Amino acid sequence: MGLLDQLAGQVLGSLGAQKQDAVPQGDLVSSVIGLIDQAGGLQGLLQKLQASGLGDQVASWVGTGENQAVSGNQISDALGSDQLAQIAQQAGLAPEHASTGLAQLLPQIIDQLTPHGAVPQDDMVAQGISLLKGKLFG
Repeated sequence: MGLLDQLAGQVLGSLGAQKQDAVPQGDLVSSVIGLIDQAGGLQGLLQKLQASGLGDQVASWVGTGENQAVSGNQISDALGSDQLAQIAQQAGLAPEHASTGLAQLLPQIIDQLTPHGAVPQDDMVAQGISLLKGKLFG
């Protein structure tokens, strides 16, 4: 589990380094985990984002180069108002704050879940997500 511990540490470390007072990162990380689960796994979420016109950004997050930025509006458009409202409610945020926070977190989390420039097998992603849950909420 050393690799998964390292992955969780990197995600949590990068989130802590970029934490903003207005956006409770832990709640949004939980929402990203929920997004991955609802989409049927990391591959499903990536496909949804790509189908929404974020193909170049998603490719950069998965790849080994620098992550391309995405705006809160792009995340809102990709997820849809209903799903964004649900995430915002779970995190205790206004939808516009949730979309902005997700725009910051999604590139980092997806980058960390795809450390070698490719989407790992679903069981490895599931183990990584379980480890993140344990580190954040355990």
